[in-house]
Amino acid sequence: MVTFSLAALWLLLSGYFIPLILSLGVASITVVIWLAHRMDVIDNESYPIHMVPKGFLYYPWLALEIIKSNLAVALAILRGSDALQPQVFKLKATQLSDVGRVTYANSITLTPGTVSIFVGGDEITVHALTPGAKKDLENGEMGRRVSLLEGDVSAGAEGAG
Repeated sequence: MVTFSLAALWLLLSGYFIPLILSLGVASITVVIWLAHRMDVIDNESYPIHMVPKGFLYYPWLALEIIKSNLAVALAILRGSDALQPQVFKLKATQLSDVGRVTYANSITLTPGTVSIFVGGDEITVHALTPGAKKDLENGEMGRRVSLLEGDVSAGAEGAG
């Protein structure tokens, strides 16, 4: 899969189909794959290609959450200091892999009003600017969606009930 992705990227960027150029591209991709294999850096964690198709559902949802959180933070700022009640709390990270937990932590940080401070084991320490931001994370929807993104089919069953 990595070979195919590199070849497609190389063709997209070069745009040439001359035999000499194509053979140089094949040679360079072969050397890169050989080096990566020798360094043992190609695995599901470093290149999570299995997450790409599900990303077409997750990332638009995340973009909408970012927009909603932007509006909520702006409203909290306009309401004044009473609406801002910063707090630090821990969330359970139910994702099966390191990639899933990092994706969850990064999604939290991308959402305005929340920042992932620390990821350790199956917990993420989060700073939330408002009680609403904390409540949104504690409802578990983002965690469930990230679990589905990484391929945990049981996460969909939990959120359905």
